[in-house]
Amino acid sequence: MKKIDISKKLLRIVGRTNAKYGLIKEGDRVLLGLSGGKDSLTLAHILKHQKAVAPFDFEFKAVTISYGMGENLDKLKMHCDEYEIPFEVYNTDTFELAKDKIRKNSSFCSFFSRMRRGALYSVALKGGYNKVALGHHFDDAAESFFMNFMYNGALRSLPPKYKAKNGLEVIRPLILVRERQLVDAAKNNELPLVGDEACPAFKFDVKMPYARANTKELLKKLESENHHLFISMKAAFEHIHKDSFLEVGDV
Repeated sequence: MKKIDISKKLLRIVGRTNAKYGLIKEGDRVLLGLSGGKDSLTLAHILKHQKAVAPFDFEFKAVTISYGMGENLDKLKMHCDEYEIPFEVYNTDTFELAKDKIRKNSSFCSFFSRMRRGALYSVALKGGYNKVALGHHFDDAAESFFMNFMYNGALRSLPPKYKAKNGLEVIRPLILVRERQLVDAAKNNELPLVGDEACPAFKFDVKMPYARANTKELLKKLESENHHLFISMKAAFEHIHKDSFLEVGDV
């Protein structure tokens, strides 16, 4: 069985995360949202490894949602075939729909994100999958926390798992992994990543999202001043003192 070289530390983190939060269990059928970026493609290989060594049996399949704008996914498909990763492309007309839905200079990310997630759920439900796996890592969780804190007036982040309204369980096996570990894995194995050419933003006259980029730079600066920042944040996310906030009580 052909496989890439994934560090033992990375595999250990994902294994412990799975055990801690009960992400994948005996008999699960998992559908992985594969964008073709470093996070989801590395996760595809990790799930393949877990399936081979885990003391329980589960199924998984990777699916890429095509926006219908002529994305070339040949290299990604060849890579999955070469490494025996179950894979399919699900075609949508999201790009055409966006032409009527998105106005000039308007935000586009939320629209494409909703459409992509909806298509992923549809594939999962039609195929009899009970779980959907996403490639979010801990840097994503930290950025989401700060973005909600600074721009939305809320204290929220990305949980390891949650139940969608349609009954599917959404899991994030990489949620305790640092982004730089995934960058290293992709570089060391020369993974054929799908880049900006598959991003709809480059075909629309829209504003590029600034909040996440600004938040990423802020966290980078804070971590340079405090090397234990993300270690502390991981602990903080598990030790939330709700009674110390301005919670509205009975009137």
